[in-house]
Amino acid sequence: MVTQDQVSKAISELLVPGVGRSLTDLNLLKSIEVADGKVTVTVANAAIGEGTQDWIRTKIATSVEKIADGLEITTEFVDAKPTDVNQVGKVIAIMSGKGGVGKSLITGLSAVALARQGKSVGILDADITGPSIPKMFGMKTRPISSKSGILPIISHLGIEVMSINLMLENEHDAVIWRGPVISGAIKQFWEEVLWGKLDYLLVDLPPGTADAPLTVMQTLPVNGVIIVSTPQELASMVVRKAVTMAQKLDKPVLGVVENMSYLEIPETGKRMELFGKSRGQEVADAANAPLLATLPLDPKLAALCDAGEVEKYSTPEFDAFSKAFTEIALKSLKSNHG
Repeated sequence: MVTQDQVSKAISELLVPGVGRSLTDLNLLKSIEVADGKVTVTVANAAIGEGTQDWIRTKIATSVEKIADGLEITTEFVDAKPTDVNQVGKVIAIMSGKGGVGKSLITGLSAVALARQGKSVGILDADITGPSIPKMFGMKTRPISSKSGILPIISHLGIEVMSINLMLENEHDAVIWRGPVISGAIKQFWEEVLWGKLDYLLVDLPPGTADAPLTVMQTLPVNGVIIVSTPQELASMVVRKAVTMAQKLDKPVLGVVENMSYLEIPETGKRMELFGKSRGQEVADAANAPLLATLPLDPKLAALCDAGEVEKYSTPEFDAFSKAFTEIALKSLKSNHG
């Protein structure tokens, strides 16, 4: 007699079209019943349109028939919203009071670091007017949506991404919206996107301390913040405003990353501090948080981002950052779960 575990294993090998994750990973599989010569599978329909439901129903029947030939197989769908099924372990916001310091880059590299550790990761691109996450991951496919939600786009490493740029007819189109509309879009990405089961959701914030960052901090269950800075005294001064914002909103700063800290000259190996001496430790001290890395300006990384291949990046400096970031992220996740 076939068992629930056997049915579950057979179903777990099915990847939902449009997102490329299993029903289990998306937290859509509600129940499996095996009784009286029947197998009944119940699935939540959050963000799953009728066409995809038909595909799932057919694939479940085909998969289960291989281990339960002769049994009646039924797949039932129950109404659900993404908020009913999403199960995100930890939400980490990447922020800075200053624009142009590389928040999106650090968000992307942080996601890559976690994915390489086998963690399930998503990126919510909250930089509505200046989105760059899809470009660095080479994403051009438009998300599939239904009346019950939106499916994110998945990267080569399995990182889920939702960004306004994925929803535009042309990636060069400008998003000319006022603050309340931008805030509404961010809430929509949190509430209406099927993130499923994730260990981490990274939120790429726009610069400043106004509507969009405030919406994220007050609407999403942010567990911690990564602060991004650069060596310039002006930048570090503005970045401290973001630190102050996080502290006032009672959001712990998990760490500080100083980006564009230096440029290494290939011929000599010498380091040029193009923007002055490092102030990363000063910012970290002000935030009462560890300095996770001082990352260089790297033309190879810029080229990979332009080519949509940020997931291929690997250097000793990035490896050191990955180790420091994942250690503090894992520690925070464990403490969050008690």
